[in-house]
Amino acid sequence: MLNKSETVKVQVPATTANCGPGFDALGIACNIYNELELTLLRENKLEIEISGEGTGYLPENDKNLIWKVVKSVVEKTDAAYEGAQIKMHNNIPLSRGLGSSAAAIVAGITAANCALGEPFDRQSVLEMATALEGHPDNVAPAIFGGMTVSLCEQNVVKTLSFLPKIDLKMIVAVPEFFLSTKKARKALPEFVSMSDAVFNVAHVSSLIAAMCTGNIDVLSHSFNDKLHQPYRADLIPGMYEVFDAAKAAGALGTAISGAGPSLIAFAVHEEEQIGRAMVAAFSKYQVDSHYLILDIDNKGARRIN
Repeated sequence: MLNKSETVKVQVPATTANCGPGFDALGIACNIYNELELTLLRENKLEIEISGEGTGYLPENDKNLIWKVVKSVVEKTDAAYEGAQIKMHNNIPLSRGLGSSAAAIVAGITAANCALGEPFDRQSVLEMATALEGHPDNVAPAIFGGMTVSLCEQNVVKTLSFLPKIDLKMIVAVPEFFLSTKKARKALPEFVSMSDAVFNVAHVSSLIAAMCTGNIDVLSHSFNDKLHQPYRADLIPGMYEVFDAAKAAGALGTAISGAGPSLIAFAVHEEEQIGRAMVAAFSKYQVDSHYLILDIDNKGARRIN
């Protein structure tokens, strides 16, 4: 019996969730990637190397999220692996609303699944990732790529992945401060009004229809939200001013990326101008930031060796 598994290397994209009105349901895979190299070991030994984002911050011991995920996948099989060699290189900013925790979860599950000979299909990977993350809006696009619409019913997750019929660019203003998802969720009310719920149903329906048909005019009116963004505005200094600056520079629409604090603009042109305008608006509130211009990743998590 071999003392270790085949070494597996996987790549997982960043994601932006919600897209404004699609709270906990919509997500888009973005072309920034984390890479994970995994070798499972028979012996109870753990070696972790981290480079890129999170170096010196993420734990390199048994408290590491990826190791916890890998271990949980192995325990679902009868494989006799007790340790691992893990090398990760992270390009996705941490705790900025670009799906860093979802990417870690999906990377761990995907790599472990490959190392074990792929006993789990993609639907099983989705359900495991959703159970660990708590909701599918980030893990679904990380797994499938493209834009995803997800629902959970009786503990079963259903996801549709598609590519918009619009050459969409995503301009993300990334501020230099962390915002935990837990804190962002604490800001949300327990109940919302019927009128606000109806507003979001109309806007998210229009957003998906516009993406699927390529209707830019409808899309430009579809990103507004009343379920979560108004309650999170106080956590992100200058949020509405950054939104206004992006739209004035040519954006079709704007949103908080995931739970924030990154803010995202959707556009088909003037990407550099929009990015500069967003950074300048943040600076008026003494918030340092930089911008990224992203495309939609159409493949999702995949093995690359």
